[in-house]
Amino acid sequence: MKKEQVVNCQFSVWYPIFKKHTIKSLILPLPQNVIDYLLDDGTLVVSGRYQNTNTHERTHRFALLPCICFFICPEMSCFCQAPEFPEFTSKVLEAINNLGGRVFPKLNWSAPRDANWIALNSSLQCRSLSDIFLLFKSSDFITHDLTQPFLQCSDQDSPDPVINYELVLRKWSELIPGGEFRCFVKENKLIAISQRDYTQYYQHILKQEEQISQAIQDFFSQHIQYNFLDEDFVFDVYRDSQGRVWLIDLNPFGEVTDSLLFTWGELTSGEVAEQQEGPAFRYTTSEVTVQPSPCLSYRIPRDFVDLSTGEDAYKLIDFLKLKKSQQEESEEEEEEEQENAPQ
Repeated sequence: MKKEQVVNCQFSVWYPIFKKHTIKSLILPLPQNVIDYLLDDGTLVVSGRYQNTNTHERTHRFALLPCICFFICPEMSCFCQAPEFPEFTSKVLEAINNLGGRVFPKLNWSAPRDANWIALNSSLQCRSLSDIFLLFKSSDFITHDLTQPFLQCSDQDSPDPVINYELVLRKWSELIPGGEFRCFVKENKLIAISQRDYTQYYQHILKQEEQISQAIQDFFSQHIQYNFLDEDFVFDVYRDSQGRVWLIDLNPFGEVTDSLLFTWGELTSGEVAEQQEGPAFRYTTSEVTVQPSPCLSYRIPRDFVDLSTGEDAYKLIDFLKLKKSQQEESEEEEEEEQENAPQ
């Protein structure tokens, strides 16, 4: 995988080419002060300004977070006014409104899929810049985009290309995970198709294996093949209930991209392509082979989620009582040490 291949897979590069075959999206340049804020390791401050009908509920539920963080780590009690980006905020809100009021956010390459645990609805659906910031600052995928986009490239001796970072806002669409597939292309030939959400068993995939594979092959030959800038790449598609296939994303052909039900050894060696005439199609074949989500390792304990969102009031009360008790015990020990100290 070369650095040029990574550059070519930026959203703003491929979107104009395949605009007719993907979800409507808008691209906004990301100001440097916003990038600095996203990379700041300090405490995340979530602004209470939500441009939606659930403002009251959302603000009060998030208001618990500073309190909880204070008891966990007093050094984190320096919650202050969220930084203001008035001009950028205005552009983002305008774009969100133009896209129907709900969007799916991402950067040049990645979406914060590893951070959906922190959202109130465990979704990547955003209605404001605050929603986007919450996901982005909680995502390792986003941090990778901003700091190490060329980490696994083979041409490390060459200078890194200059990247102009962008916020991509995609019109929110309710995509059923069982309709998403990842496709691997080598030398402009579709060699493999994998179920995207391989952690679950979807019966309809088993029943419609041939139809799904053929639909994706037709879509590739009619709209994708020879139209992209590289001959080796990975693309994600969604097949809707009507059987129509939509392009969702493009990714570099290399280990930086999850190979899902294949291995990169199989894909790069040509082993998969030699096994059959058409592309190899792999999917979870039964509930026995269901696997845990690969994003689970990015999550925090469920108890802390309940605390931070106010989902479990009794758990919050018990937690605060415990911290108060520990603090009192610590104070008593300090007093005893002072009394016993030599005069």
